[in-house]
Amino acid sequence: MDKVLLKLSGEALAGDKKHGFDEKTVADVSRQVKQVLDKGIKVCVVIGGGNFWRGRTSENMDRVKADSIGMLATVMNCIYAADSFRNQGIKTHIMTPFICGNMTELFNKDKAIEYMDAGEVVFFAGGIGHPYFSTDMATVLMAVEVGVDVILSAKAIDGVYDSDPKVNPNAIKYDSMQMSDIVDKKLGVVDLASAVLAMENKMPMMLFGLNGEDSIVKAVTGGFTGTYVNV
Repeated sequence: MDKVLLKLSGEALAGDKKHGFDEKTVADVSRQVKQVLDKGIKVCVVIGGGNFWRGRTSENMDRVKADSIGMLATVMNCIYAADSFRNQGIKTHIMTPFICGNMTELFNKDKAIEYMDAGEVVFFAGGIGHPYFSTDMATVLMAVEVGVDVILSAKAIDGVYDSDPKVNPNAIKYDSMQMSDIVDKKLGVVDLASAVLAMENKMPMMLFGLNGEDSIVKAVTGGFTGTYVNV
């Protein structure tokens, strides 16, 4: 691998607390990303906002406003994670599709690639800047735009199952599958629009549990135990 996009689940960053940040978890992510960078692999990051807000579960407010709150939640997550990365000696940049004061800079594809080529990590915050699109869409879109080799999707669950393992103890985990399976079977690992965009642009994903020991490093160096989604 030469260049990867790391998608971090907001819920996974919350750890056992289920809300907000788990400092130990975020510090471990930072340590692992430093190891990946030291191997000469370029890294960019998208973080979900589910540890603070899930707009689609808010039934009593306007969807556009709910999604706007979700976008801001991802900005908060990126600011926190970027600071943790800097504690590992990693230079970081946070890009958003909208003006966000002096906390971020506007997304620019060429600038993002320039930063990554210099060994710096770029965080893509704020989703795509529009409601009705999830951070899954932002993940695939940014991955395609900056030309990564694969999306590393680190979640609170350790791969793709044929049913919800929290509900069904006999759920079967897939070692590998096609992106079309996610669409056809509506597995819900990524939303359908994002899965279709990934298929159209031949963007593979590796889905795994963030809390597994050195799971991010193993995804790029060997020992991967999640689900590889081919296109």
